[in-house]
Amino acid sequence: MLALMGAVAVVVALPLAVASAGSVGEGDRGAIRIPGHEEEKRPASVQSPQPGLGLTTAARCGPQLSSVDGIEAQTCVMTQGREAWARTYYRNATGEELSSVLSFMGPDGRSVQMHCVVAAGDDPESCETPRRPLAGEAVAYSAVAEFAAGDGEGPLLLRSGSDVGAHGL
Repeated sequence: MLALMGAVAVVVALPLAVASAGSVGEGDRGAIRIPGHEEEKRPASVQSPQPGLGLTTAARCGPQLSSVDGIEAQTCVMTQGREAWARTYYRNATGEELSSVLSFMGPDGRSVQMHCVVAAGDDPESCETPRRPLAGEAVAYSAVAEFAAGDGEGPLLLRSGSDVGAHGL
């Protein structure tokens, strides 16, 4: 379906993840193809219609990154209607449980952090922040996911950002 509520939606598969047929925000899982609490604190664009929702979901994603330790991730800013949130798609092939903090930063100086347990395994997974009303333009939002040892006290294994300029460690 190319026309949705009078707007043209372009369906493009994310290189790291493909939106599932369910509604966004219900623990969608992506398909990987590569070798919380609230605090005060232009890259590629993907748009895909979500069945039954009547709104277009857009994703601005940073590059697909992988570490020598075996964690792979891609982080996106998602928007639908007048709501925005962050999502990171990842695969943990390290053999150990990791921790992750997904930070979603808005133009109003506010941020949301989601702490995620990253189970050991080679299956693709995702973590996302709660949705928030847009405060300004969607391009003014950014997201960063950081992956570390299971207790979060170990060394940083990978940092993945929603902007093309974000680089992994």
